[in-house]
Amino acid sequence: MKLKHRYLRHAVVAFAYILLAVVSLASAYILRFEFNPEASQLRQMMALLPLVVVVQLLMLGLCGQFGSLMTFFSLPDLLRIVRAVLLSTVLLFTLWYGSGGAWAPPRSVLVMDAIFYIGLLCSIRLYLRHIRDQWESLSKSVNRQLEPVAIIGAGEAGAQLAQQFMRHTGLGLNPVFFLDDDRTKWGHQLHGVPIVGNASWLLGPSVPTNLRRVIIAMPSAPHKRIREIISQLEGKRFKLDTIHAIDDLFDSKSSLTRLRPIQIDDLLGRAPAHLDSESIRQMLAGRVVAVTGAGGSIGSELCRQILRYQPEKLLLIDQSETLLFVIEQELIESGFKPLIVPLVADIWDLERINGIFAEHHPLIIFHAAAHKHVPMMESQPVEAIKNNAIGTAHLAQAALAAGVQRFVLISTDKAINPTSVMGATKRMAEMFLQALRAQNPDGTRFISVRFGNVLGSSGSVVPIFQKQIAAGGPIKVTHPDVTRYFMTIPEAVGLVLQSGMMGDGGEIFLLDMGKPVKIVELARSLILLQGLKPDEDIAIQFTGLRPGEKMYEELNYNSEELQPTDHHKVFRLKTQAQPLAKVTERLAELEASFSRVPMDELKLQMTRLVPEYKPGIKSAKTEIVIPVNPVPSASRVIFPTVNAQLKPAN
Repeated sequence: MKLKHRYLRHAVVAFAYILLAVVSLASAYILRFEFNPEASQLRQMMALLPLVVVVQLLMLGLCGQFGSLMTFFSLPDLLRIVRAVLLSTVLLFTLWYGSGGAWAPPRSVLVMDAIFYIGLLCSIRLYLRHIRDQWESLSKSVNRQLEPVAIIGAGEAGAQLAQQFMRHTGLGLNPVFFLDDDRTKWGHQLHGVPIVGNASWLLGPSVPTNLRRVIIAMPSAPHKRIREIISQLEGKRFKLDTIHAIDDLFDSKSSLTRLRPIQIDDLLGRAPAHLDSESIRQMLAGRVVAVTGAGGSIGSELCRQILRYQPEKLLLIDQSETLLFVIEQELIESGFKPLIVPLVADIWDLERINGIFAEHHPLIIFHAAAHKHVPMMESQPVEAIKNNAIGTAHLAQAALAAGVQRFVLISTDKAINPTSVMGATKRMAEMFLQALRAQNPDGTRFISVRFGNVLGSSGSVVPIFQKQIAAGGPIKVTHPDVTRYFMTIPEAVGLVLQSGMMGDGGEIFLLDMGKPVKIVELARSLILLQGLKPDEDIAIQFTGLRPGEKMYEELNYNSEELQPTDHHKVFRLKTQAQPLAKVTERLAELEASFSRVPMDELKLQMTRLVPEYKPGIKSAKTEIVIPVNPVPSASRVIFPTVNAQLKPAN
């Protein structure tokens, strides 16, 4: 039955092509002889018509036009039609010259016939496609009113977008006008849609009252210009959308699938960081690489980016089975199954870590595993010390013993003059790595990379604020003056890889975080991006700083020497390393105190290693006393056990 239908369809297509060929040749004869051909000329046309039709059908068949669906027509189809008609014309010209004009129409008729035939074939195909599009749109848009939409950007992306909306009215969007910064385009039309001005025009009185949606179709525009447009339109109750890169737009089956709401990183937009990809490739390609905390926000992005550089094997280490499964499945779906090894392991478990290193022999480690939530760690300092400080020490010494070449710690700006347990334990990790490198200058290159908050990470303010907006508010901000540094996860990870490549060992690298952002302004921007008004539609509520939180973050200590590197967004911090014996002794004291001292006293004891740490404690009148003869402990860590006691001051 299918074969029968196919032959029937080919017969219908052939009939249409024959009919158009007859009309085309007749039109060429009539025009050539000034609309009054003689009887002899008409007889000549009728005699040569079968030859012309056969040649044209043969060339169309060779160019695949019988198997082509008549209702689908695109540029490749046009090129194939032109090729077929030109080939048939060349063949007819050859017959004309070979027969002295006896076996083909006059030369001028051949030229006009080719032009007419191409025009007729393309016209009928375009008309059939138009009918199909209209039918599909009609079937999808029954009882559906089209939503007016303005498109900012009358370039390639904007034109593609408008064309999609007009062709597929079932999408429910109707482009009513374009806006563009290029004044030479104003007053013109694109696909029949007027270009009325730039984005500022939306602030004027001529804007239709029913316009609620604006799409920014400027994928190649500088981030600064995008921020300016978004700032201009904030509070105007427009729903703002944007598109991805223009290549993604054209590769997608539907432009609408590439639309997304304007996000806060568009508003805070940072220019993409250009990486020395070749140097990073030389560091990673063909080597066994390990990522701890592989299921987390930073760790999972590290895995994605590292795999682009073709390592021999990537070890995905995480204590969370659930998070590890998620990133494993994502990487398998991306085609990386042969390269990845998911490993459920806790960095606190030194025996397990040594076993992994002995089996897989990693040469490069990116250490992203950490307890990072500041208020939660304030109430559980033991877990923060175990994981962030002592766990890092375990991992680092295991790496040194296993001959790892590079060890990169993901640190934080909260390690500077810390007021939180989390920040203090991260500072301890930095200090241990520097001390270990100083003690073993020819061994593993231990490197720390310090940066601030990343947009979209688990527990960050942006997704929390978005949930609060979706619930109708209020947005809860700790303090009207609190500020933070922000960058995107992909940018932060890319610069971590760059730093790991540049490090000689013992350094702390600082990423360029740009300007600090007021959290309350971040909240207001998120409300405005939803077409709502702060304090009217969504309330902002100030709750006060939580335990361990700062009003603002710092990026380096005064004692740290800030040096430029070959990358303009990465700086090197040079500082004096502490003696390894001192650092290990202090960590051992902390571990020995886990089950013996109250939480606040443990925080005070942390200041022995990080004197600049200002702990938030209920009673400040305590002092640290180290016994002359420490009590032995059943500690299983690698440090010498030194027990500490704390007692109230007199």
